[in-house]
Amino acid sequence: MTPQPGASDPTDSELVEAFRAGDEQAAAVLVRRHSPSLARFLAGAGAWSSEVDDLIQETLFRAFRRIDSWRGEASFRSWLLTIGGNLLKDEHRKRKGRTVISIEDRDLPDQTDPAGTVVADELASRIQFALGKLPRLQREVFLLRAQQGAEYPDIAAALGTTPGAARVHFHHAVKALKGLVE
Repeated sequence: MTPQPGASDPTDSELVEAFRAGDEQAAAVLVRRHSPSLARFLAGAGAWSSEVDDLIQETLFRAFRRIDSWRGEASFRSWLLTIGGNLLKDEHRKRKGRTVISIEDRDLPDQTDPAGTVVADELASRIQFALGKLPRLQREVFLLRAQQGAEYPDIAAALGTTPGAARVHFHHAVKALKGLVE
C-alpha cells in the first residue's frame, strides 16, 4: 500500500502549492507518493510491462507541466490516474493491430514449482482476459476500487461520472469477472 500523508507529512494540496511556489522537493515527494499507485493502475488497465515506466514518466511530466489546472476538486492521485488513463488510451489506439513479444529473461517462468506456476499463470491469464472483456468504464472503476483502494467520489471525479454510477459499474464489473473467471 502506498504511504498516505500522516499527521506530520504535508498533504498533496500543500505539496502542490509548494511546487507552484518553486519548491522542487515538493514535486519529488508527490512523485514518490503516487508513482507506485500509478504503475499498478496502468499495468492493471492493460499497459505492457515494457511501457509502464514510460507512461508514468509522461503522466508526471504532463501533470507538473499543467499543475495549475489541478483545482483540488478531486484528489491529486485521481487527477494523475485520469492523465495516465488517457495516455494509456492513446497508446492503445496507436498500437492497435500490432503485437509485441518480449524475449527478456525476467519474463520466463520460475522453474522451482512447475505445478504452482501453471496454476498461477492460468488464473492470471483468465483474470487478465476477463478484465479485457469488461467495458472500459467498468474495468477502470474496478481497477481504481479494487487495486488502488480509491473511494467512489475520487473514482467518479477521475472518470467523469457520479459516485452512484461508479458503485454500479463496480458491482457489474465484479459480477462479470466472477462469471468470466469461473
